[in-house]
Amino acid sequence: MRTMPTTLPVLLRNVVLERAGKTLLGPINLQLEASGRTVILGPNGAGKSLLLRLCHGLLSPTLGEVCCATLGSPTRAEVRRRQAMVFQRPVLLRRSAIANVTYALGLVGIRGQLARSRAMEALDLVGLASLAERSARVLSGGEQQRLALARAWVLQPEILFLDEPTSALDPGATQAIEAAINRFADNGTKIVMVTHNLGQARRLADHCLFLAGGRIVESAPAATFLAQPNSPEAAHFLAGEQGAYLKERDDDPDYYSV
Repeated sequence: MRTMPTTLPVLLRNVVLERAGKTLLGPINLQLEASGRTVILGPNGAGKSLLLRLCHGLLSPTLGEVCCATLGSPTRAEVRRRQAMVFQRPVLLRRSAIANVTYALGLVGIRGQLARSRAMEALDLVGLASLAERSARVLSGGEQQRLALARAWVLQPEILFLDEPTSALDPGATQAIEAAINRFADNGTKIVMVTHNLGQARRLADHCLFLAGGRIVESAPAATFLAQPNSPEAAHFLAGEQGAYLKERDDDPDYYSV
């Protein structure tokens, strides 16, 4: 039996993304390693979500290539089966929470009691086991996002891409999502996440990528980057974000500390 080759690390080589004659990203050279939590930061319009979609294969580069640095040379279909992505606003099926998860398993040929067992395990991991039979459409925003995480994780992806998964959630729901993300990382899933929340980056990131003007301006361990960025763009961004965070915390006495 052939062992499916790993899809990590992911490499971007001289990647450029253009639309209507305008360069939106690039050139970008990047290697996403097989472990840890990579957080992508940058101002609005920097290209963070576009970079995430390029890495996941939802967009094709105008120039350059996105590939896997493995000897096994996995096919595009194999790569997609071993990656998952959760968007800022998840799209859920008009059925129960557990049926949303078992549907994903059915797409890869896992059905019946095995699918239900795995789905319940995934729901339990994100704290939704007690809501398994509830309609996904009546769940709260935070619960829906956790359901989307469970649906992605149940397929055991090597890499999970997250596009601002807590941007519209309150602090309690954000804590629950972050706890689930940490559990996924602890179980061996590579996390690549876009966030605009500096406090969240401090809590979650092992490594930071900072984008500005469609380019990677800095790539560094999170502790180093967040304490003392090298570029003026990153220093300005972090100073502005920190000021916004402090105001938000002062305005909301229930805002949990970083």
